[in-house]
Amino acid sequence: MNLSRFSLEGKVALITGGSRGIGRAIALAFADAGADVAICSRKLPDLESVADEIRQRGVKSLAVASHVAKGEESKALVDRVNGEWGRIDILVNNATNPYAGPLLEAEEWAWDVTMNVNLKGPFLLSQMVGRVMKKQGGGSIINMASIMGIAPSELGFYSVTKAGLIMLTQVLAKELGKYKIRVNAIAPGVVKTRLSEALWKDPVKAAEAARSKALGYIGVPDDIAGAALFLASEASSYVTGEVIVVDGGELVGPAPDYAT
Repeated sequence: MNLSRFSLEGKVALITGGSRGIGRAIALAFADAGADVAICSRKLPDLESVADEIRQRGVKSLAVASHVAKGEESKALVDRVNGEWGRIDILVNNATNPYAGPLLEAEEWAWDVTMNVNLKGPFLLSQMVGRVMKKQGGGSIINMASIMGIAPSELGFYSVTKAGLIMLTQVLAKELGKYKIRVNAIAPGVVKTRLSEALWKDPVKAAEAARSKALGYIGVPDDIAGAALFLASEASSYVTGEVIVVDGGELVGPAPDYAT
C-alpha cells in the first residue's frame, strides 16, 4: 500500500474542543501528517499553547474562541478559517458536554445544554462546513461519538446525544456522498482525559475499568487520534457512514475466565 495516502499535506483541518485531551491529540496528529490546523474551544488561552505545538511541526495554526452551540459563533468560526486559508478539507466535531444522573431527576436546562453542545453544535458546523466542502469538491467530516451512544450508560443525556450524533453521521453521509464528502464517527470508550479522570485517577475504579476491556487497559488520546487520521486521509476514501469503535474491547468485554 502507498503510505502517502495517510498524508494530509495541503489540507486544512478544523477541530472543535481542541485545547486538550482527544482534540489536542488529533490536532497534533494532523499537524504531523502535514495539515494546517484550526482549533477552537470556548476559552482562547487554553488553545494558544496547542496552536504553538502545532506550529512547531512546521505547519500553520489558528486558535479561535467559539461556542459551537451558538449559530452566529459557528458561522464566524467557519468564515475565519475559510477566509484565512481558502478551504476546509476536514472537520472534527469533538467538543462535548457530559451530564451524569438519572433522567427522572434531570432538569430541562441540563437537557438543553447537553443537546446543544453534543448534537446541535455538530449539526450546525457540519452544515456550514459542508457547504464549503461542496464548493471545493469534497472533504471529510468526523464526529466524536461514544460507545455510550451504542449501549446505554449512567450518563443518560450524554448517551442520548451520542446516539443522535451517530444517526446524524449516517444521514449526512447519505446526503453528502454525491458531493464527495465523507462523514464518519468515532466511538471511544473510556480514555484518560479530564472528562473521565474521576475514574482513572482512582486506583480501584481504574483497575475495574481496565478489567472490563478485552485488552485489559484504559486507552489514551493518541489511540483515538490514529482512527481520526485514517478517516481524515485518503486511506479511507471509500469509507462513509461508519462508526469506528475505539474502546479496547469494552463493548465486547473481557476474556472469559474458563475454569481449568
